Amino acid sequence: MIIVGELINASRKAIGAAIENKDAETIKQVAKDELDAGTDYIDVNAGIFVGKETQYLTWLVQNVQQRVDAPCAIDSPDPEAIEAALAVHKGPPMINSISLEKERYDKLMPLIAGTDFKVVALCMSDDGMPETTDQRMSIADKLVNDLVRNGIALDNIYVDPLVQPIATDSRFGVEFLDAVGKIMVAFEGIHTMCGLSNISYGLPARKFMNQSFMVMAIARGLDGAIINPLDTKMMANIIAAETLVGRDDFCMNYLKSYREDKFK
Repeated sequence: MIIVGELINASRKAIGAAIENKDAETIKQVAKDELDAGTDYIDVNAGIFVGKETQYLTWLVQNVQQRVDAPCAIDSPDPEAIEAALAVHKGPPMINSISLEKERYDKLMPLIAGTDFKVVALCMSDDGMPETTDQRMSIADKLVNDLVRNGIALDNIYVDPLVQPIATDSRFGVEFLDAVGKIMVAFEGIHTMCGLSNISYGLPARKFMNQSFMVMAIARGLDGAIINPLDTKMMANIIAAETLVGRDDFCMNYLKSYREDKFK
């Protein structure tokens, strides 16, 4: 599974303060902690800073990559901020994300066409957030085909079917899980990705809900997630679930993780 560490997000109070104060050491330490915990991509998001997002996003990329040898997931709805961050990023990043929202799509597609970037394809359009599996599949079909036509390899596409809070509608969990399963079958070689913690928004015991939902999603085929990698129980559940669905030949990763005392 591709793990994207979610902690360097300006909406988190401590991170927002560190960005405003140009506290580079705090940002660098969080990035190192995420990498040490098993993160593949370090998500960087400065979206709350209207008018300064471009400046802060580039600063985040530079400081993260000064400390860790890892790519960033450049996380912004603003194509101009993404373009600026790309200019300072070392190596192929992950782009989080392109959608079928016309303004975002038209500005972002030229930046990613023909590249070897990993691309999160978010199931969102100008019609709003999809609620059903069929709505998600319709958006995913267009996004995947458009990305392939624009030179993005299937292996670099991560479809995000969009997790919505189960507290809002009791069907949202099932609809998301069904969409993951259908996407993985319909587009051979594709990947799926999500901001998983949205499922528990507004509920108590959120970590328990998130951990349970992750196992269910992996069983349907999910192979990427934007999560808190410092949640050791979440990471342990991922390891066990991937072994159970046949992604761990001879249980080698499970046994290695046991020896490293990751099941606490």
